Amino acid sequence: MLHAEVDGLGPRLVLVHGFAQNRNCWEPIAAELARDHTVVRVDAPGHGQSSEIHADLHSGARSIADRAGKATYLGYSMGARFALHVALDTPELVDGVVLIGATGGIDDPRARTERKRADRARAEQLERDGLEAFLDSWLEQPLFAGLSEHAQFRDERAENTVEGLAESLRRAGTGSQEPLWSRLASLDMPVLVIAGADDRKFSAEAERLTSSIGPNATMALILEAGHAAHLEQPEAFLATLLQWLAAHGL
Repeated sequence: MLHAEVDGLGPRLVLVHGFAQNRNCWEPIAAELARDHTVVRVDAPGHGQSSEIHADLHSGARSIADRAGKATYLGYSMGARFALHVALDTPELVDGVVLIGATGGIDDPRARTERKRADRARAEQLERDGLEAFLDSWLEQPLFAGLSEHAQFRDERAENTVEGLAESLRRAGTGSQEPLWSRLASLDMPVLVIAGADDRKFSAEAERLTSSIGPNATMALILEAGHAAHLEQPEAFLATLLQWLAAHGL
């Protein structure tokens, strides 16, 4: 069973972190959410104390749902991929969905194959160079330029293992995600789609996700934030999230 830590009382809210993070990387927002929610911080497959559990997006989503139960699911980047699969595969367990830095998948088969190849190459780099060097390289990407030193959570990321992260890249990386766009209109629970306003790629993805899901989806851009909007601007993110949760009774 996946490892998870639970805090607070109230409506259940499940937090699923991004690649190479773990449950403790929600520190800027988790305590505030636990004031009036039961907050479940999951270690995703291949991460943290779930490092020995290897899963693809479908089986990983099932494992997360089995561990966390009926709730509102909030996922960031890789965690958003898992949250989307939980919502699509087990909608009866999902009261609402919050997606941060999310995509419905890569449409073009050639581009998807190339991304899968790149994910495998990163896994091989990780196995060759070791965890510390890999994390240095990972966090140097322009995608994470807006993260403060604290918000990089290097100590927390160091709990991960080479094998766990490598298998996560191979099985649950962006290249492994089958396009979900044609299925999104089937989601009938409230959905909040969030992106950093400075993250042009994922702002465009957020617009497409919102229109593909339909009128039950709300889009919000966090100003002066990039890909990890909840870590770069936690106060603005929390204000947006809490207002949405209250509006939907979640």
